[in-house]
Amino acid sequence: MGRNIAALFAGLVFGLGLTISEMVNPAKVLAFLDLFGHWDPSLAFVMGAALIVTAIGYRLVWTRERPVFADRFQVPDNRRIDTRLAIGAVLFGVGWGLVGLCPGPAISALTFGGAPVFLFLGAMAAGMGIFEGLDRIITRSQ
Repeated sequence: MGRNIAALFAGLVFGLGLTISEMVNPAKVLAFLDLFGHWDPSLAFVMGAALIVTAIGYRLVWTRERPVFADRFQVPDNRRIDTRLAIGAVLFGVGWGLVGLCPGPAISALTFGGAPVFLFLGAMAAGMGIFEGLDRIITRSQ
């Protein structure tokens, strides 16, 4: 139960941070990405603050023997940059640059984002489904 409450709290804080920083506003994100137009650098401060908080958090967490709500830390073993990862990163970046939303902010914007947010999330879900289907086909044929 404590694990679920901690996850809920972390999600609420994350969503609140995205909303306060206006990362849920596609126009704000697109203005940040428009380096050669009407660039809005304010989201750089949001990212900088996030990096500082994350660095401090990691320092604190790694002083513990184990997580509070788990038996052990789950750290990915695979650190290889392969074709799948590179293509996924490029598609994510292109989508973010075209629309001004990525999954976290889009979910946070569900309550006030209207039809564009629902359309984005539907397209995202469809893309995930297409990937899963193609991945199964490719994996089976190998």
